[in-house]
Amino acid sequence: MIARSLLLPIALLAALTAFTANADEASPICTDRPTKANATCTVPEGTWQLETDVGNATHDAHPGSSTDTLYFVNPYIKYGIGAHTDIEVNWAPAVRILTKADGERHTTHGSGDVYVRVKTALFSGDVFSASIIPFVKAPTASHGIGNDHWEGGVAMPMSAAVGGGFTVTIGPELDALADADGHGRHLAVTNLVNVAHPLTGALSVAVEYWRQDNHDPSGRVKQESADIAFTYLASPDLQLDVGANIGVNNATPDHQLYAGVSYRW
Repeated sequence: MIARSLLLPIALLAALTAFTANADEASPICTDRPTKANATCTVPEGTWQLETDVGNATHDAHPGSSTDTLYFVNPYIKYGIGAHTDIEVNWAPAVRILTKADGERHTTHGSGDVYVRVKTALFSGDVFSASIIPFVKAPTASHGIGNDHWEGGVAMPMSAAVGGGFTVTIGPELDALADADGHGRHLAVTNLVNVAHPLTGALSVAVEYWRQDNHDPSGRVKQESADIAFTYLASPDLQLDVGANIGVNNATPDHQLYAGVSYRW
């Protein structure tokens, strides 16, 4: 099932290229995919954009137990509402969680929470750019998928061209998360360093270090991952990607593998 899901971008490439082969020259699509870093760009005013996983599998193992989470698709729909601002809505319609513990297996199927984000470009230059992204999560997920609580936060990605074709992005983020016991909220602080570089005119690679400090009253949780992703620009309006996130401490899922597609119209 996972393998079939991860191969779907090939079929989407064939279908979507038919719509974009005759497109006029335009600025290449700019996406928040595929790494955890957000881009500083926004969707052009009056333009729609889809960015989605097409297969996203996470494995997290501990002594005596393991959890495998699969998103079949996980779409962000974006629309440019101004020259420097877009609105973004995310909802995963099909999620499967398989838990193994003490020789027993339990599978949960359902849908995910709804996320709404508004991204505004604060500064856009040839060398440096920055944006701000406030967001809120509505607790719409199926039982066993989400935590049934409203949450939110704000991210502020900043990118700089540092020469030699390299771009460095940092992504400070503050989240107000529900406490593990369901009574109150606490702060989580996230940051990352992402380095991207083109390999050819259409193919690019990005490597990333990500960290989150979750200050839950029941005990602080620190997660860290080392990530790598490749993007392929099939046309100015169509991008394909694959990537892997590798946990580097016990609190972080062991690995996450994904493929995705982004399309602008």
